[in-house]
Amino acid sequence: MVSVPRLVIAAPASGSGKTMVATGLMAAFAERGLNVSPHKVGPDYIDPGYHALAVSSPARSGRAARPGRNLDAYLCGPERIRPLFLHGAAGCDLAVVEGVMGLYDGAAGQGELASTAHVAKLLRAPVVLVVDASSQSRSVAALVHGFASWDPEVRLAGVILNKVGSDRHEELLREALDESGVPVLGALRRMRAVHAPSRHLGLVPVAERRAEAVESVAALAERVREGCDLEALLALARSAPPLADPPWDPERETASAWGGMGAAGGGGRPVVAMAGGAAFTFSYAEHAELLTAAGAEVVPFDPLRDERLPPGAAGLVIGGGFPEVFAPELSANEPLRAEVARLAAAGAPIAAECAGLLYLARSLDGEPMCGVLPAEARMSERLTLGYREAVAVGDSSLAAAGTRVRGHEFHRTAVEPGAGPEPAWGLVRPERRAEGFVQGGVHASYLHVHWAAVPDVAVRFVAGCARRGG
Repeated sequence: MVSVPRLVIAAPASGSGKTMVATGLMAAFAERGLNVSPHKVGPDYIDPGYHALAVSSPARSGRAARPGRNLDAYLCGPERIRPLFLHGAAGCDLAVVEGVMGLYDGAAGQGELASTAHVAKLLRAPVVLVVDASSQSRSVAALVHGFASWDPEVRLAGVILNKVGSDRHEELLREALDESGVPVLGALRRMRAVHAPSRHLGLVPVAERRAEAVESVAALAERVREGCDLEALLALARSAPPLADPPWDPERETASAWGGMGAAGGGGRPVVAMAGGAAFTFSYAEHAELLTAAGAEVVPFDPLRDERLPPGAAGLVIGGGFPEVFAPELSANEPLRAEVARLAAAGAPIAAECAGLLYLARSLDGEPMCGVLPAEARMSERLTLGYREAVAVGDSSLAAAGTRVRGHEFHRTAVEPGAGPEPAWGLVRPERRAEGFVQGGVHASYLHVHWAAVPDVAVRFVAGCARRGG
């Protein structure tokens, strides 16, 4: 049994302020010297970057940095939520979990699956509801009562009122909520918005505006300190019951996968280059952990700055991000583009998701890219967003034919053609179509997959790198 103090920060709907409140709470508690573990419900990559920044307070100097981690019951399966949470929260004093959308909003057409409420129940965690109170007074009690009574298995244990207009407004809200039985744990005034610029896929990632992001997070921490009862929130978090599940372990997961695949082939510890920097910020922390556990040496590099791949690179992982924002700069780095093309021509395993797919194309918005794939990429007016179910059409460096995965698409770009003669995936739900490219050692697609749900893909990828290195 493991006791982890924990809170889930939810809201009735998107736009209520839960990201600001959750990030501010993380930062405020970290400034107190607490070792805070940050988590995000759903597939979002951007908010966890702000969470990681929030918990890296100088008061925690000397402690290992904690990445923001995702808890997605659709991508990873409900059975992995507690193990993944316990893995990420190991050794923490407090875990703060930011929800997604409205409290009860989950995967479309699949009930509560992957909703904040679903994850809160799996974690047996108390929920604090962030309510935009800007246009209501006594009606707030009906709203909170409805959310608290909708599902008796969800422990809605407190409310933080956001965008409160005045002392009198706060008094009216508190009087109304006295009748609901749900305590008010904070009240935040309407104020000039903390600077957090957005664009076509949400907030601008931390990696693109780190200095400004530090200031924004500090402002959020100050706002939360002034308006929230931190002692009551911490006491609530400590009331969460122990969890009996074993933590997720990448070494155990990859050992199990090796057992099903036979000998690794090759020898040594192959170098896997992993794209990062401002253009490629989308990656789940568990991917690098699985690659390392499977026997790889994972070495990050920045395609905006580095003209060479890491020495000895036997494979390449290019995750998601915003290459469309940096297309001229990526194109200008001709030495690296040429080296990526040579690695692909040599048959090295290359796994590319979304932004990686664009980078491997011939061009992006007219700017030359790596030219590995016979495709052209461009910005689009259409936002593609949603969960997908898919199956590997054939064998590749990443997946054996027939491998079934659940993934997520989130982009405002288009690639023509959308699939090659050998597609990466056959999408089976919610629509049927071919997706992506398998070409030599390259596996490239728009689909984001959480490898914790299919650890054998990391093992297969590293095995291919090892054979090439050997």
